[in-house]
Amino acid sequence: MDAEAGRTEERADAGERAKAGEWADITPDAARRLLTAAVRAFAERGYHATTTRDIAGRAGMSPAALYIHYRTKEELLYRISGVGHRLALDILGRARDGGGSAAERLGDAVRTFVRWHAEHHTTARVVQYELGALAEEHHAEIVGMRRETDAAVRSIVEDGVAAGEFDVPDVPGTSLALLSLCVDVARWFREDGKRTPEEVGDLYAGLALRMVGFRGPCPAEGGVRG
Repeated sequence: MDAEAGRTEERADAGERAKAGEWADITPDAARRLLTAAVRAFAERGYHATTTRDIAGRAGMSPAALYIHYRTKEELLYRISGVGHRLALDILGRARDGGGSAAERLGDAVRTFVRWHAEHHTTARVVQYELGALAEEHHAEIVGMRRETDAAVRSIVEDGVAAGEFDVPDVPGTSLALLSLCVDVARWFREDGKRTPEEVGDLYAGLALRMVGFRGPCPAEGGVRG
């Protein structure tokens, strides 16, 4: 096996380990299998083109078995969206509340958020791009979480402006652009591509700091101190 092939295989193994832990809190096993099957189906076919039969078949179960754990296809999407958005809020909230300068915290936020979108790109595509298929009350709940993630990034940018680290004339618009930059990774990232999730995270952390007018060197990973 040559070095490049070995690197690709190692990256795929790491991706599988990350995905295995993603739904660890979903029990019982049958419910978790259905959820992971729904993620794959929604990502490949889109929510509206996917049937409950498709999902059950991917999970190795009968269509009737799905309704033991989930009342509707929409409930599956809601559970997937909820897990993904809570993880996003946790990542960005920890960066916002961590120690260190605004530049260190923003670099940490973007680096970690981008890495998650690369490592979990299949799930992230569903979480980020199927929002409109949620029922009204579920949509409102998830949109509320998205506002909180935006507020976390905006808070870091505001801190940087106040400290004189950043030069940002439009804080809300720049915060939204930073989040969009991170989220888009899920659309194009491939496990057999040229960059690892860690490399993409480092690249985007540097891009984010340039977007906010930071003129110092990009803080290394681990710059945030809890």
